[in-house]
Amino acid sequence: MDGHGGRRTKAEQDAATVEIGYALLSAAFAAAVLFGAVAGPALLFDLPALLGSALLRLGLVVAPVVFVARVVSVLLRFHRRTRPGTAGPSR
Repeated sequence: MDGHGGRRTKAEQDAATVEIGYALLSAAFAAAVLFGAVAGPALLFDLPALLGSALLRLGLVVAPVVFVARVVSVLLRFHRRTRPGTAGPSR
């Protein structure tokens, strides 16, 4: 069931599967890039211990937050686009 009274077609199921895959892959890419940008200098350069540790910890905290935010934003956008009765973007 799709939450609005009807059954999903195979095409709708396939579209949801593709969108979930896109959300996960793009979120993983964004999190990896962000982690590399924040923690990369600590891994590549001989920084003071406190600074290096702080950058690594910051990267380990921010990357999962970005991952979750990206997945949620992509899936919410998909849900809004596929709701029945909506005419698409309001622009």
